Amino acid sequence: MIRAGVAALLLLLATAAAGDPVHCQNHEYAGNGYAVCIVDAENADLRLFLRDDSGTVLGQFSTIETALAVEGRKLAFAMNAGMYHSDRAPVGLYVENGNEEMRVISDSGPGNFGLLPNGVFCIRDDRADVFETLAFVDEAPECRHATQSGPMLVINGELHPRFLIDSTSRYIRNGVGTSADGSRAVFVISRNSVTFHEFGSFFRDALEIPNALYFDGNISRLYAPVIKRKDLGFAMGPVVGVTVPRD
Repeated sequence: MIRAGVAALLLLLATAAAGDPVHCQNHEYAGNGYAVCIVDAENADLRLFLRDDSGTVLGQFSTIETALAVEGRKLAFAMNAGMYHSDRAPVGLYVENGNEEMRVISDSGPGNFGLLPNGVFCIRDDRADVFETLAFVDEAPECRHATQSGPMLVINGELHPRFLIDSTSRYIRNGVGTSADGSRAVFVISRNSVTFHEFGSFFRDALEIPNALYFDGNISRLYAPVIKRKDLGFAMGPVVGVTVPRD
């Protein structure tokens, strides 16, 4: 059953980007449910959102939709994209439209963000990549958009070394992985509470993603109308989304 699920997911990865900027489906794997959204990073308008032109945090999918209406665009997909302080300012590196609001943080620290290695999701003009933070600092790619979070889920095909197979810590979790060539960004949110080990294993074993990054847990939210998801909740900090022209 698991191998059949893997085959279906890999077929989805191979075909999802054909003609559509984003493709979302629900999947079951190893007893857990996941919503998977695959983005054509070469062609989609994939970007980060935090503040409006006045500097006010957008915070909600509906507020982002209102801001996009001025551009004649709308969201096709979105999810929360990295940890933030109580004022919703980013904890680590945050770059939007080439403007850096917060610098990269490479030291260990409290909480999941400081559970090294952590990482950076970097969006460039024709690709998207998840980097382990120190590798990101060494390579210094020019990201049009970037958000730092942690911990890494998968690092060069291996699970984060601190993940425990028998962990009892379970949350709704979300994160992102990228294909080796940067052509696809794969966003996942669990549909039931999962451990870090289960969540990372889904990226590594079911999706065969070489590098994946944890965004958050418990407050994780998804906007994906194609699978009837428009999650509500408290205001968010950074949000990642794909925009398309309004009808």
